[in-house]
Amino acid sequence: MINKRRSAVVLIGLLAATVLTGPVPVLAAQEPVAEPPKVELVLDVSGSMRAKDIDGRSRISVAQQAFNEVVDALPEETQLGIRVLGATYQGNDKKQGCRDTQQIVPVGPVDRARAKAAVADLKPTGFTPVGLALRSAAEDLGTGTTARRIVLITDGEDTCAPPDPCDVARELAAQGTKLVVDTLGLAPDEKVRRQLLCIATATGGTYTAAQSAEELTGRIKQLVDRAKDTYTAAPTVVGGRSVCDGAPLLGPGVYSDREKFSEHRWYRVPVRPGQELRASVSVGLDRPVNPDYGVLLRATATDGRELVRGVDAGSGRTDVVSAGLRWSAGEEPADGPSPTPQASTAVEATTVCLVVSNAFAPRPGTEADPGLPVELTVDVVAASPAPTAPDLGRGWVLLVLLTVAGLITGLLAGLLTRWWVGTWRETR
Repeated sequence: MINKRRSAVVLIGLLAATVLTGPVPVLAAQEPVAEPPKVELVLDVSGSMRAKDIDGRSRISVAQQAFNEVVDALPEETQLGIRVLGATYQGNDKKQGCRDTQQIVPVGPVDRARAKAAVADLKPTGFTPVGLALRSAAEDLGTGTTARRIVLITDGEDTCAPPDPCDVARELAAQGTKLVVDTLGLAPDEKVRRQLLCIATATGGTYTAAQSAEELTGRIKQLVDRAKDTYTAAPTVVGGRSVCDGAPLLGPGVYSDREKFSEHRWYRVPVRPGQELRASVSVGLDRPVNPDYGVLLRATATDGRELVRGVDAGSGRTDVVSAGLRWSAGEEPADGPSPTPQASTAVEATTVCLVVSNAFAPRPGTEADPGLPVELTVDVVAASPAPTAPDLGRGWVLLVLLTVAGLITGLLAGLLTRWWVGTWRETR
């Protein structure tokens, strides 16, 4: 009987706390799940890989050597998969050739002998369905709570679009798949460079041109190691609203969203008296935009009054534009006067509206969808007021102090002037 009464009291207390404090905000995952880092190497085996222009050797032989050295150096905890494109179909039927992509080593613990044998048998053959290979590689890696990586090695642009590989990369990023694509180009071609750069930028990856076997091996090793070094929980995916009312309620953490050109995305953050809101936003420019652009992060009250803002602007091509702000609940009440110290300890939190705005305009021919990648960082900490400055006093005390200082200054100036005039006359 006593246990039942205690349970009832606890239940009533929890209900009361929920009513007093309002809805529970979304919280970003703080602790990474113990998953092994996952990487899939995607190799272009199309006919152009026969070209012998890397240290006098064929591109495919250089790639095979690099693969063997990377497999030998892989950390034991890394799960590796290998996918190829253009490796089997030798005919001229483009429709069939553009479906030519296979996973030759499934993602899992490294079997070095099997991986080397699978790569050693590859011979340059067919078309270059990069977009399809990327989409399939994402499926190979599956889902998870941590970021996964694709390392794409190719010497040419996609010959099978649609799907366009750059569109596929944006599609994967927009789905919140927590996938990073790093690209390695084996041919000094400007068109290929632009395509690979677009793929990498859309997913937060990197692009590198490899012109020697040593460069290719070193870069692949570096990217595989990075999968282990950057092994952290990916941002929580949220969807901002067009107005503050009904926008997602966020707690401390890191969040990702997508924002269209010249759009405003709203979020809400509860802040209690004595706490300080710290927020920052980064917008990735994953496609060409017109010069003279900017991003604005504002904190407002629920009635629309602006509390503080942070802004960043640019006039050229950059990868990321960021802005940040800080606001303490004691600076200005967002929803009315703050409760007095004598009030109940279950103080209702002030709702602060965060709005992310951008002033980007796409260049002609640039796709508007999906929106630009947005990463929003939110933290709520104890307020840290600025230290008190030395106080000279107020009212009559300050007036007397200033009067005395003025008299002394005037007296000293007069004495110095008389001395200087007297000295000047004596010298004449």
